[in-house]
Amino acid sequence: MPKACPHLLIDPGDLPEIVLFPGDPKRAERIAERLEGADRVAANREYHSFRGSYRGVPVGVTSAGVGAAGAAIAYEEAIRAGVKTLIRVGTAGSLCDEVRAGDLVVPFAAVRGEGASRQLVPLEVPAVAAPDVSAAWWAAAQAVGGGVHRGVGVSVDAFYRGVLDLGLDAYAASGAICVEMECAALYIVALLRRVRAGSILAIDGDARSASAGQHDPHRDLIRDAVDREIGVALDAVTRLAQASS
Repeated sequence: MPKACPHLLIDPGDLPEIVLFPGDPKRAERIAERLEGADRVAANREYHSFRGSYRGVPVGVTSAGVGAAGAAIAYEEAIRAGVKTLIRVGTAGSLCDEVRAGDLVVPFAAVRGEGASRQLVPLEVPAVAAPDVSAAWWAAAQAVGGGVHRGVGVSVDAFYRGVLDLGLDAYAASGAICVEMECAALYIVALLRRVRAGSILAIDGDARSASAGQHDPHRDLIRDAVDREIGVALDAVTRLAQASS
């Protein structure tokens, strides 16, 4: 029998109602290693799914790849399979001096600079996280210490600069604090399908330098930040579950 979700290769009930979405399949494995009784549910292309529990709360993990279009497929099919809360656990580039490499950011909204969400709803519809989800992740981020920030992020499609201006300076001057590729699509898909979504991001460098080719996301500083954000995400899952009980 064909799977109900042909890209994730899962059926309804295969994932818990809360799922964390890193981009990298290896990061999905790192998260799954922290779960109790973790099992691999499926693997297809960039989409690797696991399920387990954390402090008694059922948690799933699905890698969503790089970019809004492919990630949106993961979000849509996870929702089709019964997922009710979707959390992006990823990386981003800084757009301001106050947000430094190794810091964590909880974006409560995203500028819709990517193309996927524009094909789903009018551009006037804002891309915002669910307030209770964002609050839980912010509280958990503050509890771990270090550099933590919340604000508006920017989601774009292009990583490297071409002939056209990517608009990063204008976004920074407008108050946006970081740039990445998937949050806007996640928030819009969640809004459209009437589920909850949020994000936590580890800053891996300056976005304006990265777009010019000066980018090294493999430093120990960044690996440590990703480990911190995974811990924050799992702690926030328990906070959210307690608040809902």
